[in-house]
Amino acid sequence: MATAIEAITTLLTLAGLAYLLLAWWGTRDFAHYWKRRPKSEGFAPDVSILKPVKGVDPQMYAGLASHCRQQYAGNFEIVFGVSSMDDPAVREIERLRAEFPDCVIRLVECRERLGTSGKVSNLVQMLREARYEHVLINDSDIYVSPLYLTRVMGCFAEASVGMVTAPYIGRTAESGSGRTLWSRLEALGISTDFLPGVLTARKLEHGIRFGLGSTLAMSRTALAKAGGLEPLTEYLADDYEMGARIAAAGYRVELSNEVVDTTVPAYSFRGFCDHQLRWSRSTRDSRKLGYVGLGITYALPWALMNCVASGLALWSFSLLSVVVLARVAVALSAGVGILRDGQVLRDLWLLPLRDFFGLGFWAWSFADDTVVWRGERFHLRDGRITRAVETE
Repeated sequence: MATAIEAITTLLTLAGLAYLLLAWWGTRDFAHYWKRRPKSEGFAPDVSILKPVKGVDPQMYAGLASHCRQQYAGNFEIVFGVSSMDDPAVREIERLRAEFPDCVIRLVECRERLGTSGKVSNLVQMLREARYEHVLINDSDIYVSPLYLTRVMGCFAEASVGMVTAPYIGRTAESGSGRTLWSRLEALGISTDFLPGVLTARKLEHGIRFGLGSTLAMSRTALAKAGGLEPLTEYLADDYEMGARIAAAGYRVELSNEVVDTTVPAYSFRGFCDHQLRWSRSTRDSRKLGYVGLGITYALPWALMNCVASGLALWSFSLLSVVVLARVAVALSAGVGILRDGQVLRDLWLLPLRDFFGLGFWAWSFADDTVVWRGERFHLRDGRITRAVETE
């Protein structure tokens, strides 16, 4: 039995090392692509920014204000959607209008509930009110640079592009109770695990065929050919589905090199687990075959287990050293080289813990189909969500 465990962990470690090399290759390829890609200067189509909001988060206003400070040659409007005019976010939108009177800011009350996903239900109703051919969807806590629209919308200069999406950083609080161990692990995973996975898929599949919720820019023509937003009102991973359907309609999905910020809450352990399981199970349902193989990508935990299984043999330590080198190289090339995320350097020592949790959540994700989203429990099947019925 001990020999079998040693052999299995060795094979899994080698497979994980091969993945890390692919991830490093994908990261380098993405960086070189944007260095070689000609700049699309002067192309600035008019765009409607759709932002569904619910409640008020600590950093929300700063993110909203950053969208009003765009240095953009084209026209743009910001369309906010709320389910009720009693939502506290309405006061923040009025404050935004007062601070930026020259920015076109509109508020839509979305009275209909068109499906389980309140967010997509609101987006359907907001889209009806949008003025322009191009639309851009992102969450209320996204913080962007003044050149965000210029860089993202410039990608549409190529007629084959139907959607543009963007990588992102998870920002934790600088200090204090807002920066917990669990929020730091979440942010570290985004920069050193999630993005390398996206860039590996981009390299192996010759482009990406999904969207990231940090930025979903698209033409209304491409969205209509993909079936529109209405069929997505029952989906949890609506961002993934939008990109997948636009790609299936024959358009290219472009991953921009414009990096945006999102705020990572001060997670408790329970909150961290709920969020990671929701992400894991939504990915499991969205990319079934690829997700099954995700377990082998955690080379560092497998290498550490291999050391134990081999009785701390010298060769296993040598293999562990190579894996550590490769894992750190991927973390730095993606997290620092692509995202410019200084948090990665600060929390690099947490990589082993982050990867053990990642492997654990991957295994746990197959045990159930329940996810927690905004404090409510749902069942997830084939990407669609239904409300869980509470039993006594």
